[in-house]
Amino acid sequence: MNFDPILIINGEPNSIFSEILFKSLRKVKIKKPVILISSNKILKLQMKKLNYEFKINILDQNNLNNYKLNNKSINLINIEHNQNKAFQNISIKSSKFIKSCFDEAFKLIKKYNIKKVINGPISKKHFLKKKHLGVTEYISDQFSEDNVCMLIFNKNLSVSTITTHLPLKLVAKNINQKKIKDKIKLIRAFYIKQFNKNPKIGVLGLNPHCESILKYNEDDKIIKPLIRKMKSMKYKISGPYSADTIFLKNNRKNFDVIVGMYHDQVLTPIKTLYEYDAINITLGLPFLRISPDHGPNEHMLGKNKSNPLSLIRAISFLDKN
Repeated sequence: MNFDPILIINGEPNSIFSEILFKSLRKVKIKKPVILISSNKILKLQMKKLNYEFKINILDQNNLNNYKLNNKSINLINIEHNQNKAFQNISIKSSKFIKSCFDEAFKLIKKYNIKKVINGPISKKHFLKKKHLGVTEYISDQFSEDNVCMLIFNKNLSVSTITTHLPLKLVAKNINQKKIKDKIKLIRAFYIKQFNKNPKIGVLGLNPHCESILKYNEDDKIIKPLIRKMKSMKYKISGPYSADTIFLKNNRKNFDVIVGMYHDQVLTPIKTLYEYDAINITLGLPFLRISPDHGPNEHMLGKNKSNPLSLIRAISFLDKN
């Protein structure tokens, strides 16, 4: 039996994720079966609050490949969560539920060799408790993968970042040729596998204008030599470029991917350009993991006004691959 579902992990129950999931399921015709790991109780409360109605098909996680799954109902693996309101303030109270959802997902991924995974947002402050930089690192640790890469993907232009959620004062210490090279290799392999394309990659410098008043300039000592080396290896790569001009229209059109040295260097412009029309793909895992490019957005809970586009893009991408 060809068992190739899209596995969705709820994440923080007090977030906008259920709302955008309900909207996505209404708008998108999905060919692959979708399996959601969440709470039956919470789903029903939130459906009532947001005025949606879906049948719920509760699954036995020990016999998933015996089901003839379709998406006429929400196919649910139920994780118990004792919450009596549709939405509450985000707090540490959700952590046990979130961990149970992820733990169940990790078991299913390994047991059924699942290759397509989406997770909803979590609160780093309450769930990760400073033990991991982000969900990317939390998931990769479960599969003993040291080299992973965060790709914010849009069909016209994607961005990636060498360091993720590091404080700025730690970024320079965490920039080295091996780290940059390993992540660019993952990006190139992804584009070749998914699109049969050797991508054009622009690499940003670390310092403003790629210049430094200090004796040691990372752009000259680390980034430039690596780019020369990777060019000789048939990579379509160039740089380092100044971050303040690379995203101008006539510059960004020359690239498939722009790689920055730190989070806001590339995340700020890509969100300005495409807003919710992007998805966060983790490269380097034994499966495709995608998260919608937004957080829990506590201020929008229960208002039914959140934009589902990023989750729609995530589901559609996995449904075609």
